[in-house]
Amino acid sequence: MVHERAGQPAQPQDLVDVPRLVTAYYTRTPDPADPAQRVAFGTSGHRGSSFATAFNEGHIAATTQAICDYRAQQGTTGPLFLGVDTHALSEPARATALEVLAGNGVTVLIDSQDGYTPTPAVSHAILTRNRGRAPGSPGLADGIVVTPSHNPPGDGGFKYNPPHGGPADSRATGWIQDRANELIEKGPREVKRLPYRRALAADTTERFDFLGSYVSDLPSVLDLDAVRAAGVRIGADPLGGASVGYWGRIAEQHRLDLTVVNPEADPTWRFMTLDWDGKIRMDCSSPYAMASLIEQRSAYQIATGNDADADRHGIVTPDAGLMNPNHYLAVAISYLYRHREGWPQAAGVGKTLVSSSMIDRVAADLGRKLVEVPVGFKWFVDGLLTGGLGFGGEESAGASFLRRDGSVWTTDKDGLLLALLASEIVAVTGRSPSEHYTALTERFGDPAYARVDAPATREQKAVLAALSPEQVPAGELAGEPITAVLTSAPGNGEAIGGLKVCTENAWFAARPSGTEDVYKIYAESFLGADHLARVQDEARALVGGVLEAADQ
Repeated sequence: MVHERAGQPAQPQDLVDVPRLVTAYYTRTPDPADPAQRVAFGTSGHRGSSFATAFNEGHIAATTQAICDYRAQQGTTGPLFLGVDTHALSEPARATALEVLAGNGVTVLIDSQDGYTPTPAVSHAILTRNRGRAPGSPGLADGIVVTPSHNPPGDGGFKYNPPHGGPADSRATGWIQDRANELIEKGPREVKRLPYRRALAADTTERFDFLGSYVSDLPSVLDLDAVRAAGVRIGADPLGGASVGYWGRIAEQHRLDLTVVNPEADPTWRFMTLDWDGKIRMDCSSPYAMASLIEQRSAYQIATGNDADADRHGIVTPDAGLMNPNHYLAVAISYLYRHREGWPQAAGVGKTLVSSSMIDRVAADLGRKLVEVPVGFKWFVDGLLTGGLGFGGEESAGASFLRRDGSVWTTDKDGLLLALLASEIVAVTGRSPSEHYTALTERFGDPAYARVDAPATREQKAVLAALSPEQVPAGELAGEPITAVLTSAPGNGEAIGGLKVCTENAWFAARPSGTEDVYKIYAESFLGADHLARVQDEARALVGGVLEAADQ
């Protein structure tokens, strides 16, 4: 249910107490016997709040030591790029990480201006440093980004990007997570560490211009000359995140008609409007969190938002307001594969299996191979590195794509890139991305898409994650024959951690939540909203029946 104040400005009672939050980071010690207080890497690293003793100095010291141990095991000997976003817990965690990295003799590259660092700028830096070096060769760089992404102001986050520049795979995160928890159990004596001032002054701590490196290289991936020549009016809202210093530089250096809508960074995010549940959350795909920018849509041809580490994008147009992320992904794919002559002819289209099937129809029309993978951007890394994929995107408003010459740009999500692409689309075609999506629906149909949650115990979630197609007895979904029952992704054969059921005109996917006692049902129908509701009802009944049978 949507909160009564969703979309309204935050009030004093909504704000996190930053001094108490930071004090809790340093004074609360995790109990390794409590599962909620252990290090747990999800699809985007370890996240939690210091108030819940889920993101504290002990977690970050142990996790950083575990990353140092993992680097040694893998033979990674080059520099480590250390990035940080604007969350209140990010700077304390960055300081802890630097102390441990210096204690282990790791060469660390921190921002030359002590600025905030978007996730894509770290990925770009890693790949630029490693260009021309073979995998496994000496001197490869990697990175850490201190960010909980779009999570509320009271949360912290910590993620590791190996030498391929993208999110670490499950083998790496599992090893790091287990080693970190082992170190927490053994106590701080197992962690090598220098005091902060010594770590900052260490010969191994160096400076790097993340901002200049990233912004100067943008013309290699986008047609900014066209954007400038067309005079596209752009409004960019960093939503108080790490892109706050990047948008102004982009406007200045590339001479764009770009206004930074809100240049403020405040760890309470007091300038935000509340999200659907009444919480402050920097979700640039949410019409509630983006309400302030949506109100200003008539002032710009393209208005954009980014989350706290700028790996996600939100696109606002005068004619449609905030675009559904699935809609924009379909438009971006349709445009890019028609306007990037330097891309390999064999470069496929990457999508997660819970993204819209409009992408399937666009890819087929383009004559490009569709590569459908489980949820998680890590599944696009190899394809973007090799050029096997031209584009990889998630329904949660995260994507990246190749440079104009067909080489890799980033292997992590890049919200700045996708935001700027919207302006290129306007400049080159004379139409907004939302107008392009309307044209796609006229050709391929107008799908209805939604996600709902249903309750599930921890045991039921485990059953759902381990389902086999044989456990789904139904032969029909919402009046159509079932054409496929999937528990592994067609694009790479990897387990999806749930179930996807398809018909000719509809599908649903059910996955357990990693943080709550619910499972998520994603569903879509090309036969309209009423048919979508029927798909959702039958999906709940079908999955509920499977879970009940497993309980007996």
